[in-house]
Amino acid sequence: MRQVKVILREDVQGLGEAGDLVGVKVGYARNYLLPQGKALLATESKVKELEHHRRVVTEKAARELSNLKALRDRLEAVSLEVTARVGEEGKLFGSITTAHIAELLAEKGYEVDRRKIHLSEPLREVGDHVVPIRLRADLTAEVALKISPES
Repeated sequence: MRQVKVILREDVQGLGEAGDLVGVKVGYARNYLLPQGKALLATESKVKELEHHRRVVTEKAARELSNLKALRDRLEAVSLEVTARVGEEGKLFGSITTAHIAELLAEKGYEVDRRKIHLSEPLREVGDHVVPIRLRADLTAEVALKISPES
């Protein structure tokens, strides 16, 4: 059985994902993959182009991860403080939300989207809190927040 190498342009179930270099039977490539636009013949120049593209994407991802780790370290060094009106038993009138925290970070010079700030519920008590900020699926910064009562 003769096989031919192709580069997949999109995911093909049971064969591979987009960008993969795979060997398939000539008939499968000629009758299905190539006419449907699901693959390209793997010529020497296209393989080099694919390898270059993968290298560029990998380098870009590594730079992005490095920048996000540096941002995480800077964010974890920040300590936020807020004063709020307090009722009995240290409960706040109102609450501190992700929007408030995003504003506090903006005042310190960090533009963080409030949707990246993950609170299980708004903060309603005086004291020290840890606020998780999800920079990426696998990278989270923890910022210290102190809520004190108004005098």
